[in-house]
Amino acid sequence: MKRSIRFSWISTLILALFLTGCGVTDDQTAKEKKDNTNKTEEVKAYTVTDDTGKKIKFDKIPETVVSLQPSNTEILFELGLGDKVVGVTDFDNYPEEAKDIEHVSDSVNINAEKIISLKPDAIIAYTIGDETTMKPLEDAGIPVFIIKSATNFDDVYGDIGQIADVMGVTEKGEELVKDIQTQITSVEEKIETLDEKEKTYFEISPAPEIYTTGAETFQQEILETAGIENIFADQKGWVKVSDEEIVKRNPNAIITTATYADDAVDEIKSRKGWEDINAVKNDQVYLLDENIMSRPGPRIGEAVELAAKTVYPDLFK
Repeated sequence: MKRSIRFSWISTLILALFLTGCGVTDDQTAKEKKDNTNKTEEVKAYTVTDDTGKKIKFDKIPETVVSLQPSNTEILFELGLGDKVVGVTDFDNYPEEAKDIEHVSDSVNINAEKIISLKPDAIIAYTIGDETTMKPLEDAGIPVFIIKSATNFDDVYGDIGQIADVMGVTEKGEELVKDIQTQITSVEEKIETLDEKEKTYFEISPAPEIYTTGAETFQQEILETAGIENIFADQKGWVKVSDEEIVKRNPNAIITTATYADDAVDEIKSRKGWEDINAVKNDQVYLLDENIMSRPGPRIGEAVELAAKTVYPDLFK
């Protein structure tokens, strides 16, 4: 994702430093003046380009914002802007505080009337429905910044940068991206010692209609980065697979994110014909947090680490 931002810096004010007491050196005074100078820089107007190519001008930094995608809500909180979020979707559940924010969407349909009543300074939306979906909000004069759903890590980094730009915290966005990349690099350094990658099956939807993840998906990048061999990497996208094909490919580990099943691990272990799969025989079937493993947001570093720790626990002792 490309980012474009143009700031109009109106003025830089330097506040006079009033010192009381004694024992303050010239060096200390100079440093404090420099710190205060940075604090008084004000952004009066700036323009940010969203993923549809639309240039949106902000006359001031938004004080309140509505987020229409859980991953973007997480980004806002990670940037330290959680107190500015006034509207979210029914699926926003992280961090815990997000659950208490006003619900304005089910992630497919939006409640335009409720959003308008909240009087947000900005809306962080994503490509949803047709072009008219956001029209009532735009007609109400609310800046709607659209971000395409991320499909890989670079997209996530771009999303963080864009949201940081919109909210006037560009440097914080850059720092957050660096922190995530550092966490991922730490995992990559550990898996460099592996002699071979573990053959793993990743189930995203349980029986009777079993679905897994293949190439060109967000989950595949998590697996690859964690040093895990996806037995269905020869497929593309999210694909429906048969019991017979999974048994035939005989994974050494099984990861599932089917948290809506009563007992996902036991259900997999009890499937007819699966008893001969190495992962089942050796009790290497794991249930991982669905949101961490499927949500393209600021926890992608955590997702990579979780996957690697699960399949290669000895590397993290």
